[in-house]
Amino acid sequence: MTNETWGQIREGLINRVGKNNYVTWIEPLKLSHMKNGVARFEVPTTFFGDWVQRNFADHIRSHLMTAGATIDRIEFAVGTLTAGPRPAPRPEAAKAARVRAASEDELPGAPLDARFTFDSFVVGKPNELAHAAARRVAEGDTVTFNPLFLYGGVGLGKTHLMHAIAHELQARRPDLRVLYLSAEQFMYRFIQALRDKQVMDFKSLFRSVDVLMVDDVQFIAGKDSTQEEFFHTFNALVDQNKQIVISADRAPGEIKDLEERIRSRLQCGLVVDLHPTDYELRLGILQQKADFYREQYRGLVIADGVLEFLAHRITTNVRVLEGALTRLFAFASLVGREITLDLAQDCLADILRASDRKLTIEEIQRKVAEHYNVRLSDMIGPKRMRTIARPRQVAMYLAKQLTSRSLPEIGRRFGGRDHTTIMHGVRKIEELMAIDSQLADDLQLLKRLLQG
Repeated sequence: MTNETWGQIREGLINRVGKNNYVTWIEPLKLSHMKNGVARFEVPTTFFGDWVQRNFADHIRSHLMTAGATIDRIEFAVGTLTAGPRPAPRPEAAKAARVRAASEDELPGAPLDARFTFDSFVVGKPNELAHAAARRVAEGDTVTFNPLFLYGGVGLGKTHLMHAIAHELQARRPDLRVLYLSAEQFMYRFIQALRDKQVMDFKSLFRSVDVLMVDDVQFIAGKDSTQEEFFHTFNALVDQNKQIVISADRAPGEIKDLEERIRSRLQCGLVVDLHPTDYELRLGILQQKADFYREQYRGLVIADGVLEFLAHRITTNVRVLEGALTRLFAFASLVGREITLDLAQDCLADILRASDRKLTIEEIQRKVAEHYNVRLSDMIGPKRMRTIARPRQVAMYLAKQLTSRSLPEIGRRFGGRDHTTIMHGVRKIEELMAIDSQLADDLQLLKRLLQG
């Protein structure tokens, strides 16, 4: 089989893997040889080959066999010779060629999800700042904040915004080199570079990009050598005025085992929290998704009040919310019934039970600390200044009001304080509520945020 034939076969993979994946991972493959049931391909780097092997080898093998080839195994090799011996390049030339391939031709980041665009992102009060900041970065011009650090719990839209930025930059500024990947992939690539003695190639690749986007950065915490390289990469890009976008599941100051110098660097830009969704945002997401499914399942009727019911009951995260609606439409289509409230309750019984979760003291503490802009560690710790003590008492009051925990249990969560201290804090807030309208408004807002 010739490379020309392989070129025709690989184009058939576009529909299977998607255009972005095809251009990034399939198109660069060069068929080296096929014999003894093995198809071998040349790849730019070891990491590239490992990624294709894990994610696309089965698809490639299937298409080769459809074309008449007998293939038992797919292999990938860096710099395989394809046509007999040839003069070995000088060491300097070989090194330059390797660096050139990594820095000019190949940016094997994580694949982008075509669904995650700005058009499909539903904006509401809990995420409007994060959305606005992401939009600003996606314009491709120099911004006043670097890095942009997005954080929040699972399913609140961090990864969606990261992908949306990358998609928008590709459309607006195709001249920019944009690299998106997870922190785990960054770590894996660095380890591979160490093992293969290609650290300079690694440095050249990551410091040649115009926009670096790293998802779930909390995973490098505690990994000393990876943190060291990430720190130097970060500094090199900032010094060149290159944009960095980072996401994590918590604020930089709350990531355990993260080096202080990295924590400080991450905090020097714009740090934005994607808050848990409120009722209006959840309803907006459901309405958008339902409009899409009405096109897919023509003739299927959804009764009034069902979306409102789901928005009220499923408050965990957007993924669970969207998954519930997907299941509901699929089930109604299969049984040929209208989507009513009764059908929703029967079909989604397990999700609805799981969503009736108990509010934790830790969630209350975190939300109160964010609201009053104080460190969580200070609020739980021994400091007594008024700017810390008042938020602490608010958190104690809300923990007593919104959870079933006993006073001693609440005290343990507040740095091992005695239950009488908790009682005093609760009474103090109850007294102040009657005379301090601002405090009363704060409590009302915090309750609304915590209860979804």
